[in-house]
Amino acid sequence: MSTASRLPKTVQQWTSKLPTEVNAAVRRLAMLSLIGQTILVVTGGAVRLTASGLGCPTWPRCTSDSLVNTPEMGIHGFIEFGNRLLTFALAAVAALMLVYLWNLRKQRRDLFLLALGLLASIPAQAVIGGITVLSNLNPWVVGLHFLVSMALVVFATLLVNRAYGRTGHFMNRTLPALPAVTRPVMMAVAVFSALSVMLGVVVTGAGPHAGDADAPRNDLDWDLFSHIHAIPAYLITAGTLFAVVLVVRRRISGPFRTAAYLLLGVTLLQAAIGFTQYYNGIPALLVGAHMLGAALLMSAATNAADVAKHSPVG
Repeated sequence: MSTASRLPKTVQQWTSKLPTEVNAAVRRLAMLSLIGQTILVVTGGAVRLTASGLGCPTWPRCTSDSLVNTPEMGIHGFIEFGNRLLTFALAAVAALMLVYLWNLRKQRRDLFLLALGLLASIPAQAVIGGITVLSNLNPWVVGLHFLVSMALVVFATLLVNRAYGRTGHFMNRTLPALPAVTRPVMMAVAVFSALSVMLGVVVTGAGPHAGDADAPRNDLDWDLFSHIHAIPAYLITAGTLFAVVLVVRRRISGPFRTAAYLLLGVTLLQAAIGFTQYYNGIPALLVGAHMLGAALLMSAATNAADVAKHSPVG
């Protein structure tokens, strides 16, 4: 019998060993994806804040003669190549997630499509990263690179919620009823969070941390756009406080209470970092913390809006 004729049976035997329900391995991979996407934001920030944006001066190779960084490139080459390497690790996690979900690709189409979206977006992110290097760290391309990372954090958060049965059509519990106003308020907070991140990209493109001494800036008024960036942040805070007041006054329990308190904590922390860096000359360490805070904010806002969307109204 030929190899071709044996292949379907071989594949069938192999896939029969894969999960037929969402198990602990699938959940761990979903959480690993979210953690990895968040770390990618931090390492990307480290690249820019340590002026390592051109640590690997070309793409897809690190140098014209080497796929990896060389000792002669020093710490900047190590930081830049490490960030590139993490992208491949995340692609491996997303691919492994698809493998584990193969037998569930029809039953749990929600998980399969989210994992597929993460895998498909990672090569696109790598290409944008390459354009970033080839364009000498054009601030608008750098900003797009960051925004794609934020979108991947959102997808990974939804993947975690679905994998753990917190939201979606396969929830493993009935969520407590929420006031009707909760859903639109949380959706607004999520939208304002995205808007705040977008404006933050504009502020960053006008600021001093370009990723390389010779990298261009967007030539916009940094101080003006810092104040514009703060407007959606105030709206996020107001919406989050409104949600927490509802939780306390209505004695709401369950996932939404946790989501609201988590969002409040992240919002206040991000606000504190933002104000501190603004009034202290934008130190690199605080800028990096603010970037991490942006990823946590997008995840927390997505989680709160997702839980509110799938909670009954009462």
